[in-house]
Amino acid sequence: MISKELLDILACPKCKEKVVPDDAGDYLICGRCRVRYPIEEDIPIMLIDRAEKII
Repeated sequence: MISKELLDILACPKCKEKVVPDDAGDYLICGRCRVRYPIEEDIPIMLIDRAEKII
């Protein structure tokens, strides 16, 4: 689980918009870019190359 303090400072590397966790806590979602970034072993992988499009 990612701490609230970390969530408060994380932003999408592409558009700089705030990201929010999905319901399962497996991804961070950027609503503006319509992508999600994986969370692996409680570490958010905030790389544009790892972003997955949300349909």
